[in-house]
Amino acid sequence: MTRPKKAEPAAHAEPSRIREGLPFPLGATWDGLGVNFALFSANATRVELCIFDDAGEVELERIELPEYTDEIYHGYLPDAHPGLIYGYRVYGPYDPANGHRFNHNKLLIDPYAKQLVGQLKWSEALFGYTIGHPDADLSFDERDSAPFVPKCKVIDPAHTWGHDHRVSVPWDKTIIYETHVRGISMRHPSVPENVRGTFAGLMVDDVLEHIRKLGVSTVELLPIHAFVNDQHLLHKGMTNYWGYNSIAFFAPDPRYLASGKIAEFKEMVAHLHDANLEVILDVVYNHTAEGNEQGPTLSMRGIDNASYYRLMPDDKRFYINDSGTGNTLDLSHPCVLQMVTDSLRYWASEMHVDGFRFDLATILGRYHDGFDERHSFLVACRQDPVLRQVKMIAEPWDCGPGGYQVGNFPPGWVEWNDKFRDTVRAFWKGDDGQLADFASRMTASGEMFNQRGRRPYSSVNFVTAHDGFTLNDLVSYNDKHNEANDENNQDGSNNNLSWNHGVEGPTDDPEINALRHRQMRNFFATLLLSQGTPMLVAGDEFARTQDGNNNAYCQDSEIGWVNWDLSEDGKALLKFVKRLIKLRLAYPILRRGRFLVGEYNEDIGVKDVTWLAPDATEMTTEHWHDAHNRCMGMLLDGRAQETGIRRKGADATLLLVVNSHHDIVNFTLPEVPEGSFWTCMIDTNQPSIRGQERFTFGHEYSVTGRSLLLFELQRDEED
Repeated sequence: MTRPKKAEPAAHAEPSRIREGLPFPLGATWDGLGVNFALFSANATRVELCIFDDAGEVELERIELPEYTDEIYHGYLPDAHPGLIYGYRVYGPYDPANGHRFNHNKLLIDPYAKQLVGQLKWSEALFGYTIGHPDADLSFDERDSAPFVPKCKVIDPAHTWGHDHRVSVPWDKTIIYETHVRGISMRHPSVPENVRGTFAGLMVDDVLEHIRKLGVSTVELLPIHAFVNDQHLLHKGMTNYWGYNSIAFFAPDPRYLASGKIAEFKEMVAHLHDANLEVILDVVYNHTAEGNEQGPTLSMRGIDNASYYRLMPDDKRFYINDSGTGNTLDLSHPCVLQMVTDSLRYWASEMHVDGFRFDLATILGRYHDGFDERHSFLVACRQDPVLRQVKMIAEPWDCGPGGYQVGNFPPGWVEWNDKFRDTVRAFWKGDDGQLADFASRMTASGEMFNQRGRRPYSSVNFVTAHDGFTLNDLVSYNDKHNEANDENNQDGSNNNLSWNHGVEGPTDDPEINALRHRQMRNFFATLLLSQGTPMLVAGDEFARTQDGNNNAYCQDSEIGWVNWDLSEDGKALLKFVKRLIKLRLAYPILRRGRFLVGEYNEDIGVKDVTWLAPDATEMTTEHWHDAHNRCMGMLLDGRAQETGIRRKGADATLLLVVNSHHDIVNFTLPEVPEGSFWTCMIDTNQPSIRGQERFTFGHEYSVTGRSLLLFELQRDEED
């Protein structure tokens, strides 16, 4: 092993007047007179602050932080101002076998940096060891990485927010719209070329107007934290488009700032709030872009590898890889936990963000022996006075042992429910034996979430997400077509539960196209008429395609961008989705705060939900166990108890009928107390139907094969 040598300081101007400063707050903080610098490291022996010119290219000065308090190195520069460009060099043992990878030749990004300037330029100098050396990562590389690393920038946090305030949409009225900052604006005709793909592009009136008129409540942005483009993708002319490769948890990615100013993000949030839209960030705190022991030294690895990352207990040279990306952050360490919660509070308080969706959230609740819903991070979020007021959404799985934890997050969290996705896809594809599970998904998967006072909205329901087929591709392809990713079509999931309905990809066959569009309406109707919190993906509302690519993570191209050139069929689907959203918001019974359990309430003489066979009789065990049964009715009684108070409700009574058979099923409309007839509000086979025709009790309605219907119970005025 090669031991580190002391680097010669760069040529610099006269030394700054360094003062002791304070260990809090962490990061670089301007107080109006100067800048305080504070950096955590439990194992470093020395920290140098490196000052650069305004372009971030020439290192002007190195200043040793003079004080070390409670594992925090700190100092204060009275002559420093916002706009100062800086980085760190951290000294300590290079001893990978014991988890230490200090290398002062590597310029390091401040984990608390609020803004980065410049892009990472891949070079062998970025690595703490010498690539190709016989001792591999046990060797020590003495090349300076500064020319290749993004630099940190001191910011002025002042901003005039005006009347901006958190929108705070109740969970029962929340409809999430998942999108990508770059993808939503790159092809939009109203977005000026110079701001496409940026926060400014998302502020454009026509973009906001589309989202607002759609009727969704909440915009969820794929990762916007500063991230690194994988070297192997750049070699192939591609990028890490989705951005799940964070390197700075307090800084927006510079590529999304058209103006180069942090205020642009704040202005975007204010514009979304002004349109009564919440802003949720998809955040990646489970790993960083530094990878495994063969990865680059960019930030935390060089600051204190043994504290920030989970290492193999019997050989600390290697990393635990529950994230599947090479490393795993150790949120059981108090200072790492502090960094993540400080980041969340920063985005919620300073940037006015309304909530977070946590990528691979099981990792955040993982101790050395597995997931624990009482993990310090999960408890801290619930107790924190800021974080407990914002929306917290878990992706409740990771790659580690026991990583699948859907339904097991503590109260206060909601969770992505992949079982909704899989069951709904399988049901409408016509797979056998799906009816019972489908009924559970329609009622917010109570077998997983109906515990500890959790509400139906705890289940975030989705049919598609950024990861996988678009809705159009789900009904147009049997197989993935990821050839453009240049991985021999080996990447992406093979378990898509998709169906091309007779032809792989686009077709001119009118019957196939009609069926595909009916299936898309079925998926949207199921999503928006089910209990739980619905999430849809930008572009699905007008049948966007990715040409069968189900893993567009590297496609910063027309494959990954939303195409705003709508076909007539796309416009018709958009109109249908808008109507579904209006119905969901108009009928509280579609978004109840209590789980529908199908039990008779003796106090008020009502059953909240009744499952009906096509002859209008209640479903029996035999019906449920019939693997070939693909048609049923779901009667939602508006008189059912709405809250914990034992009294009859006053909601509308609705009947949902689903039929995934390939042929017509005659469904008898049931007789229901306190009603006179039924009107049909939705028929996915007749998307223009508007509930004007009356249907008497006992009427046999011909339910088209592969269709969904919604009826409302009505009363004659004289009754």
